[in-house]
Order: sequence, then structure tokens, then C-alpha cells
Amino acid sequence: MRCEEAFFDIYKRQPESIAFSPYRICPIGAHSDHNLGKITGFAIDQGIHIAYDVKRNGVIEMSSLQFPKRAQWHIREIGEKVGDWADYLRGATWALEKKHTLNVGLCGVIEGSLPIGGLSSSAAVILAFLNALCKVNGICLSARELIDTAYDAEKNFVGVNVGTLDQSCEVLSRKDHLLYLDCKDNSYQLIPASPAMKPYKIAIFFSGLEHSLAGSKYNMRVDELRAGVYALQAFSGYAYGKFNEAMARDVSWDTYQQYKSRLPESWAKRCEHWYTEFKRVEAGAEAWRRGDIEEYGRLSFESGWSSIHNWESGAPEQIKLYEIMRDTEGIYGGRFSGAGFKGCCMALIDPKYEESIVEKVSREYLNAFPHLNGKYSVHMCRSADGVTV
Repeated sequence: MRCEEAFFDIYKRQPESIAFSPYRICPIGAHSDHNLGKITGFAIDQGIHIAYDVKRNGVIEMSSLQFPKRAQWHIREIGEKVGDWADYLRGATWALEKKHTLNVGLCGVIEGSLPIGGLSSSAAVILAFLNALCKVNGICLSARELIDTAYDAEKNFVGVNVGTLDQSCEVLSRKDHLLYLDCKDNSYQLIPASPAMKPYKIAIFFSGLEHSLAGSKYNMRVDELRAGVYALQAFSGYAYGKFNEAMARDVSWDTYQQYKSRLPESWAKRCEHWYTEFKRVEAGAEAWRRGDIEEYGRLSFESGWSSIHNWESGAPEQIKLYEIMRDTEGIYGGRFSGAGFKGCCMALIDPKYEESIVEKVSREYLNAFPHLNGKYSVHMCRSADGVTV
């Protein structure tokens, strides 16, 4: 493992251990968790590894194989975010330290097994780092505490208006099961793949464009949805309070239908995505339960369409990938992965078509964007268990 080799090169000793967190995909349920929606998702067998060892002086010293410059801070003096890749780790230290006593630091090297963009690498980095920091400090977190700590770090330290989709998929998921999560009360089901279900693999098509939630229009889209919900509450006479407490889950579909024509177009589109995605998630969970992967895939393609036209996300390259996927035999369904600004697309595929799928999608995509040859890539994955501490 490259992070292990890099650790030895830097510190001239072997690391104490290697922490791991999987990436995640969300075939149906995108742009929903931050307003208490429902999601379906998987952890996959690729993710973030951290080779690490303890530092008794309380210093945290981290390097990344994907980003330049080593980052350093003390467990008692974390400081403010500085706008670099290590803010997610500072945030994790900050969030963990609020509820648990930290006595020692650590040094480590981070390695991602897939290109950055759309697989929730930020949440995976936080979770893998929390795994390591908890271990060296003798802290044991429950699944719920792990999810909440990672969420606190990304939302309240880094400043991204995320929900708990990413952290939940990367912690709660189990191999060969679909995670069906209600973000309102955190209740969830792990729905096994039916014996009657056709075989499937998970394909990741990386567009060649890197992705950052903090630097994208992600926060703006969430604010537009919330503005629409806030207006719906006012139009309908709902009791409402602070803007940031307005949640689409608290306004009914019927209320939305009655007053949506009064919303500005952009607000109405964000609401349209949220409410229709909620219905797609419920239908998708039932399709998976009965083993109908074709219907589940169709709903995932619908989710991708709504992300383009209602949520208005996706770079031209990513939209082209999605369009090629829709026209490729053997792909059950798929969509943008992550917030949908650059990054990658995911697809559920029939394994017997794997070779022809890779050939067709790659050829058509690189014909459209030849300058991305050498940056574009395809990765075949399986579902996996989530991380534990």
C-alpha cells in the first residue's frame, strides 16, 4: 500500500496500524438528506486508507498522497479552518475533542484508492481519521456517535451544508445490502439482495474533473431549496421560525402542489427535485426488496435527470457521461455520484456486459472530450461493509 510506503519514507519506521473508510454511492436519494429526506445507498470496496502511528506530544501531523504540503496542529490548539485539504481533519479533531478527552496525537499518511470526486471522499477521510484518532486515544464510538461526529466536523467546522447521507452510508452499510435510511429520525433498514435479483456490479466512471463540495454551488442549491420551503410555509400558514430550521420534510406534498406556482422558478425547481426524489426513494426501496433491479435502475436514471433539470447540477462532461450511460446496453441505471458538480457518475450494471459497457462509454466520452484522455477512468466495484470504531 502506497500510504504505508510513504509513511516509512517519512518516519523511517513502520506505521502502528492502517485505518480504512469506504467510499459510498447513492443511486436514489441525492440532494435530500439535508432537508430530512430518505436515501438509499451502499458503501463500496474502495476508499480511504491512513497509515498512522501515535505522537505522545499531542501533535497531529498529516500528509496526503493526493495533495501537497504536510498539515500540523495540536489536539489542544486546533485553530480555525485555513482552506486546505486538512480542514476536514481539523474539523474531526475539533468535533471529537468536544465530547471526549484527547491525550495523544498522531502522525499519518492518507491515500485514496479512487480519483477524488463524487464518492464522498471528504466524509471517508473524516471517518478514517476518526478511526485512527479514537484508537490511539482509547476511545470507542457507537455507530451513531461516529456518524454525528463526522457530520459535525463537515457541517459546523468546514462549513458545508451536508446532511447525514454520506456518513450513514459509510458507517451503516453492509455488503450485499441496500441501506434505506430516513434522515428525519435516523431509522434505517438493510435490505438484502433478493435471491431472485439479477447479478450486478457497481461501475464508477470518473469524468477526469476533480470535485469539491466547499468550492461548488452545493451550499447555494441547499439555500434555494430552503428558501422555497420557507415561502411555502408562509403561503400556507404553517408555523415557522428561523430560516435554517425550515425543512422540506415538514411541508406536505399537497401543500407544495397548492402553492408551487407562487415560487420563483429556481426555488420551485429545487423543491420539485426534493419532493419527487422522496417518492423515488420509497419506490426504489420496494423495487429492491422484491428483487427488481431494472426498476430500481430506472428510478436511479430518473434521479439523475432530475438532478440535471431540477437541481441544475452537473458539469457538461458529467452530463455527457450520464447521457451515454442511459443509451448503453447492460446498464440498469445510474446518476451523478455526490453533489453532482464535476466528479463522477455511478452505474449499476449487468456483469455479463462489463467489457462492452466499458468500451462504449469510454469511446463515446473520450470522442466528446479528447483532452481528458489519461484523466478519465473506469473502476468496477462491489458493495462493502461500513467502517466501525
